[in-house]
Amino acid sequence: MDNDWYVDDWYVDDRCTDCDVARQLAPGLIARVDGRSEVVAQPRNAAEDRAVHAAAFACPTRSVRPASGRLDPALDPFPLALDDTVWLCGHNSPHTAGANSYLLRRPAGNLVLVDTPRWSRALAAKYAALGPVTDVLLTHRDHAAHGRRYADHFAARLWIHEGDLDAAPDADQVLRGTESVEIVPGLVVHPLPGHTRGSVLYVADERYCFSGDSFYWSRTTGDIEVAESVTWYSIEELAASLARTAGKLRFEWLLPGHGDRKHLPADRMAERLHELAARARLLTPRPVDFTAMRW
Repeated sequence: MDNDWYVDDWYVDDRCTDCDVARQLAPGLIARVDGRSEVVAQPRNAAEDRAVHAAAFACPTRSVRPASGRLDPALDPFPLALDDTVWLCGHNSPHTAGANSYLLRRPAGNLVLVDTPRWSRALAAKYAALGPVTDVLLTHRDHAAHGRRYADHFAARLWIHEGDLDAAPDADQVLRGTESVEIVPGLVVHPLPGHTRGSVLYVADERYCFSGDSFYWSRTTGDIEVAESVTWYSIEELAASLARTAGKLRFEWLLPGHGDRKHLPADRMAERLHELAARARLLTPRPVDFTAMRW
């Protein structure tokens, strides 16, 4: 083991809410133990050290800690490029249930923010350095907490569906109904009521699917899954939404609010999505249970 870079022993403090964010970013180092995240292995090389720093800077409760004390801001990797078009924002907010958020570059050079990280002028300045942010897209009510603040800061348009409008009543653009609509060139919104009444997903350039909490990639099953144990509105409506919409969707990147991200060829994604729609028809209502999530 190369100890030139090695500084600290890491741990997860007792503020952990079991949101899974750290486990997404540092698999093998941080795992779920007795209903919360725990550091199960210390980083052994520079790549693993970067991974645990990413987990620490994304954690909504700042529970991933180095034993020596405070995190070094110079080691903050966010916004973290997933490819040449999309960045993961990190700095997940406790006011959005620790949801992931993303920046998407459009062909004209402007950026779209999909859901939001915690509010910070310093973070906003990092995003502005990548290009002008013209739109803030909310996938549903659970992720609306900082939308207006970011939209006002960037003089951007804030979008939400009418079904969840009470979570952002001052939105600039209100999406309506259940029909798929191209809201800007190359960016299509698909209303998908189920997780909440106003849940939507956004698909950009038939390549990127920002699915909010409607579906995600599960490490447990190795497949696309719905968050049936935390479907607040109606699992039957979610099944109907998937049946109506699955055939319209084509994408390579699955980028959810919660759960793992995944990159696959579009044809394979389409096959898995059709299989998900078929499985969802068999689901029945159940009490909300965060512990039953198949991360």
